Amino acid sequence: MVEKRIQPLARDAMAYVLAGGRGSRLKELTDRRAKPAVYFGGKSRIIDFALSNALNSGIRRIGVATQYKAHSLIRHMQRGWNFFRPERNESFDILPASQRVSETQWYEGTADAVYQNIDIIEDYGVEYMVILAGDHVYKMDYEWMLQQHVDSGADVTIGCLEVPRMEAVGFGVMHVDKTDRIIDFVEKPANPPGIPDKPDFALASMGIYVFHTKLLIDALRRDAADPNSSKDFGKDIIPYIVKNGKAVAHRFGQSCVRSDFEHEPYWRDVGTIEAYWQANIDLTAIVPELDIYDKSWPIWTYAEISPPAKFVHDDEDRRGSATSSVVAGDCIISGATLHKSLLFTGVRANSYSKLEGAVVLPSVKVGRRAQLKNVVIDHGVVIPEGLVVGEDPELDAKRFRRTESGICLITQPMIDKLDL
Repeated sequence: MVEKRIQPLARDAMAYVLAGGRGSRLKELTDRRAKPAVYFGGKSRIIDFALSNALNSGIRRIGVATQYKAHSLIRHMQRGWNFFRPERNESFDILPASQRVSETQWYEGTADAVYQNIDIIEDYGVEYMVILAGDHVYKMDYEWMLQQHVDSGADVTIGCLEVPRMEAVGFGVMHVDKTDRIIDFVEKPANPPGIPDKPDFALASMGIYVFHTKLLIDALRRDAADPNSSKDFGKDIIPYIVKNGKAVAHRFGQSCVRSDFEHEPYWRDVGTIEAYWQANIDLTAIVPELDIYDKSWPIWTYAEISPPAKFVHDDEDRRGSATSSVVAGDCIISGATLHKSLLFTGVRANSYSKLEGAVVLPSVKVGRRAQLKNVVIDHGVVIPEGLVVGEDPELDAKRFRRTESGICLITQPMIDKLDL
């Protein structure tokens, strides 16, 4: 790996985060919020990972394009990401679909979400653009990717994961030569092409792109003028450059940020209830695969002022306790038992209740004697006294959103429909 330059390229780059996705696979969790605004890890939102990576990489100009159900996301960014200062050549722009190009046109695709804000990008005069998805969980130093982009002379550099070849069927896959130049881009292939040096693995797109700004703007204007384009990076912009220019793959392992406790590159698309539950529960392990305690690469977020967590009662059958669990501030565990669970801010778990494999979003109240296993509980839900979830699959499926492996998503409208 090359050494970092003395003058980081990130200082002359802008990060543009695409955060307008519906996130429909998360079902009711995205009824009121966009996927990037979904809570993660005890106190963060999913978008905080992409934003923190940009900030920690040295990028000081950031734009976030929002669209669907954006209020929760915008409020979070206004509260937690308002520390950028123009007098230090820093900026943080929230860019809702505001019909700037056409009075009838919302963002029609990922490329269009950038195209409609070209004038803002040009005003900043940055040399490089780093295009990011706002809905993945990972730690990455984009400076290494910027350096590879410049050194290789690429028109676009694409962040890629090395995944077992037949697991790549759901991704956009890069077919590369021995120099990692992309010779073909295949969307969700039935037979993914292997990597020359690792034929049992394929390179799957992470939705991260680096461009020289001028080339990106030219590409977006050309694409916008094409009436047959779907205005999407993966479907239109990238295939065009692969065919007519120079596209290069950047392997995530080269820029993944790892503490001494992280042995493998960690990247997760938490876009399903199953994946979302698993990634949160993974944090309760003794040595989790993702180290959120690494102070050298902090995950910035809205630092809500809250009192410490509190555990009370010490009777034989009524003891406030938690094992292999993550408990955020302002939680009161009052005679309840937690195991392998993750609780966000402001949860109240009352006496004799038991939570195992529970991901509990902020401000939830768990009634006495509730027994909850392998659940995701949405923000502000009031769990009735004595409710049992995780023991009767058929009953759970009738009452709640239950996955094939038995994870139950619980929302307040579901609770309100119960005949208890």
